[in-house]
Amino acid sequence: MSTAAITPEAVPTGNLEITVSRAELLRELTAAQSVVERKTTIPILSNFLFEATVDELGAGKLTITATDLDQSLRTSCAAKVKKPGACTIPARKLYDYIKLLGDGDISLKLMDNHWVQIKSGRSNTKMVGMARANFPQVPEFPAAGAYKISSSALANMIAKTIFAISNEESRYTLNGALLVLKAESMAMVATDGHRLAHIEKLGENLEGISGEKKTLIPRKALAELSSLLASSDATTLEFGDDDQTLFFKVGGRVLTSRKLTGQFPNYEAVLPRDNTKFVIVRSEDLMASIQRVAQFADERSGAIKIRLEQNELKLSAQSTDAGESEDIIETPYNYDPLVVGFNSSYLVDFLRATGVQGEVRLEFKDAQSAGQMRPEDANEDVKYRYILMPMRI
Repeated sequence: MSTAAITPEAVPTGNLEITVSRAELLRELTAAQSVVERKTTIPILSNFLFEATVDELGAGKLTITATDLDQSLRTSCAAKVKKPGACTIPARKLYDYIKLLGDGDISLKLMDNHWVQIKSGRSNTKMVGMARANFPQVPEFPAAGAYKISSSALANMIAKTIFAISNEESRYTLNGALLVLKAESMAMVATDGHRLAHIEKLGENLEGISGEKKTLIPRKALAELSSLLASSDATTLEFGDDDQTLFFKVGGRVLTSRKLTGQFPNYEAVLPRDNTKFVIVRSEDLMASIQRVAQFADERSGAIKIRLEQNELKLSAQSTDAGESEDIIETPYNYDPLVVGFNSSYLVDFLRATGVQGEVRLEFKDAQSAGQMRPEDANEDVKYRYILMPMRI
């Protein structure tokens, strides 16, 4: 009989007895603990769910689940399973404790009253758990209809857009980034109403997509996904969804997230069409100038002034409290003079996202219209642009 068929309620107390390598356990706890809610009014949510199973070939596995009801992470590692079963253990306490143990094997055993005994070398600890039956049901990865996506392409897209997601809870359709999948390309776009980051990766080969599939992914899920991708060497991930939930499978780990409801704004309408005045500058020079000048910007608005004149880019800021500052970058510019104001930290966000390497192109129409910025590189497959609303200064 397969132990997977045992329902959690049928597992008697005092069950679950396993041995697991500290290094492997710690690696999986590290991945899962970021999902656990620090301050929760529902105590079970600050616990990990541990489930020990044995497959038909006798191989033992420990599955670890963490959830905060909005998202969940399920991961696993090999274990010697003496008795299959399930228990819950306080996540933060367990993680902090396992970090302090020496290398070697750890044995875990479920005792009476949901206590869990943890033995390693000469250390012997009992932690107070909670009933397995209280742990919320976590949705299962869909059996069919998942898409395979390049891990490195998605990680890059998240890094280039996540900072432009709105922090305002009231604008919840802006609390995520929109992923747009087509058969030969994928794109991601994020906006907070003041700026918009848009990246498109061409030359992809996404099977099972006709037309386009648009999915709004919450910021919290993107941040979690980003760290999952960084700690995995899997070259692709699987992405699926149902009516309520998004699923991401990275290697042996599955992240789920509740979907954001609502309509993402029609971002294509705000993409500038006739920004014909442009200037190209070294990212490093621009970053250094902005950071110097921004010291003297108004603290509340962070506004700095960009003045373009014959072969010169002037950056300046002033405030009654701090004083004033101006920086000049020499660079080819042969259009009509232009003065426009921008939030300095929004400019810095863009330059950080591009890696402050190479050059960037700044494109303008006039002082009242959105500016567009993009890396000036020869990568034809990845198109990245950043649109910034001007400020009155």
